[in-house]
Amino acid sequence: MGKILSLFFGSMTTPAAWNSPLRTGEKYPLIIFSHGLGAFRTIYSAVGNDLASHGFIVAAIEHRDGSASATYYFKDQSAAEIGNKTWLYLRTLKRGEEEFPLRNEQVLQRAKECSQALSLILDIDRGRPEKNLLDLEFDVEQMKDSIDRDKIAVIGHSFGGATVIQSLSEDQRFRCGIALDAWMFPVGDEVYSRIPQPLFFINSERFQYPSNIIKMKKCYLPDRERKMITIRGSVHQNFVDFTFATGKIIGYIFTLKGEIDSNVAMGLSNKASLAFLQKHLGLQKDFDQWDSLIEGEDDNLIPGTNIDTTNHHTTLQNSTGTEKPNSD
Repeated sequence: MGKILSLFFGSMTTPAAWNSPLRTGEKYPLIIFSHGLGAFRTIYSAVGNDLASHGFIVAAIEHRDGSASATYYFKDQSAAEIGNKTWLYLRTLKRGEEEFPLRNEQVLQRAKECSQALSLILDIDRGRPEKNLLDLEFDVEQMKDSIDRDKIAVIGHSFGGATVIQSLSEDQRFRCGIALDAWMFPVGDEVYSRIPQPLFFINSERFQYPSNIIKMKKCYLPDRERKMITIRGSVHQNFVDFTFATGKIIGYIFTLKGEIDSNVAMGLSNKASLAFLQKHLGLQKDFDQWDSLIEGEDDNLIPGTNIDTTNHHTTLQNSTGTEKPNSD
């Protein structure tokens, strides 16, 4: 019976210690992580835990722009003291509402929140006292003098991939960025020429489409470091914990799993990311053993993209998957 249930629902454990103290006396590279549309900060543990296990501090944001499935905040200090939460839920489109203005406004707020999170962490690093309002025993003061300020990157999935691009264009403290299966619809055309930092696109084979790839390629400018790979047989949810938390049957029904084994797909993405981060953050690690993955040199990788954009008129695809002609 247990084997039958596992086919439908699966099981998952996370190799992490809750509220584990930070090993002090060292400087760590920092990653700011941005989630996708309808997601939340805790469903990317397979990415965050792997980065942390390789020596990074990872700050996963839960955005308050209406793109998280649900999140909360405290209106004031008194609300925080008594635990009176104000909830924000996923903002859906109203009937007849144009999607681009909403999504563009959201990606601007998301980038601002990434920079705010970075500033807060750097203030803690400088020794400014901050109270942790979450009901956790983790003492944030142990993070004092723990951040290597020259080694900061931003990573995100889907809408978070668009947030990576927006954040790089606005905040030069981010030395490089990695966009995991980025959804490019929210990004305005004025942004592409404003990104001097290295940028790495890691795509799934099944999610991407011509207009999205065309917008990614607008980031490719002379003397700018740009890389792109595609994971064969992968789907959009291969970057999210749901791909591990479901069995094969449910996973395939809801497109949470692709043809490729989920562990293989996540391993390729994480190792390629580590190699890229070592190269562009100047890390003294052994992640360069995976440099070939950045070039797509693996049987399960496609260098660049599997999408043919030849003679394709530029279109924008909204969150429902419907493509619309670009009026620009």
